[in-house]
Amino acid sequence: MSQPLPPTLAQIQAPIAAEMDEFENTFRQSMQTKVLLLDKIMGYIIKRKGKQIRPMFVFLTARAARAEPNTGDPLPPASYRGAALIELLHTATLVHDDVVDESNYRRGFFSINALWKNKIAVLVGDYLLSRGLQLALENDDFDLLKIVNRAVRELSEGELLQIEKARKLDITEEVYFDIIRQKTASLIASCCAVGAASAGADKEAIERARLFGEKVGIAFQIKDDLFDYGTAEIGKPVGIDIKEKKMTLPLIYALQQASWLEKRRVIFNVKNNEGHRERVQFVIDFVIKSGGLDYAIQAMKNYRDQAIIILHTFPESPSRTSLEQLINYTIERER
Repeated sequence: MSQPLPPTLAQIQAPIAAEMDEFENTFRQSMQTKVLLLDKIMGYIIKRKGKQIRPMFVFLTARAARAEPNTGDPLPPASYRGAALIELLHTATLVHDDVVDESNYRRGFFSINALWKNKIAVLVGDYLLSRGLQLALENDDFDLLKIVNRAVRELSEGELLQIEKARKLDITEEVYFDIIRQKTASLIASCCAVGAASAGADKEAIERARLFGEKVGIAFQIKDDLFDYGTAEIGKPVGIDIKEKKMTLPLIYALQQASWLEKRRVIFNVKNNEGHRERVQFVIDFVIKSGGLDYAIQAMKNYRDQAIIILHTFPESPSRTSLEQLINYTIERER
């Protein structure tokens, strides 16, 4: 008997389809500018937007955690502004990341820095961040701004901690989880906290929503790390983390199982790979043989399960069901 197909992203979106349509208008308006060059770049960004997973988390959590749940009632304007604030922040960090990483591609398209050079890309990222701040301040959304500000701080700290540790390749599991909690999970956590806060949930429910998002974000990042050992084109070349000397969970675990001599040899290949395919492949083969992938997959599932336990503390609703489906979508995605 064949297994039923998992729900598509459109099916997961069903409880918030109207909100996602309305969000498009809010997001476009928040990026408007009278500067022609900037307007052209904003248009380029909008046309090449991703799956908009983060606004989905905002709206679904807002519906699941609202103080007076009623699936027929519209969400308040603050939920739309919160989703736009998150998306502006997220887009700004992507633009800046491409400059830092010297990346010429983003989701299969040329990055902003590749088309308009680094100076303009940095200023574009600054503009996006300022538009998000302006949107919140103009509407006195100080509670939402406080949540997002925490994410910005943690994201920056996580990136710098990763750079600091990458120089010595001495990252432990504890440090690894601290890094991804800050640089990836903090943003998804803020999506869920913003969603709950914008819908009038109390402080305890907002914190549960934030913690739920943090667990999802950690599982999401582990999945992203696993892509480095696959063969599919996923928006980044296979082995790119190894080439960039990033210590991810599969490699950290594999090194813990290795003898002193084997560990030394692997670290040498990571430090001196210089993009050489055979050295990168040596590291990939070592990780797979040592059970690093299986260990990371189990860790990812554990965080998924923890997220679902927290999610089930909210009342049963179509939005809660969609959130559970969205968690599974993020860790089962092919790219």
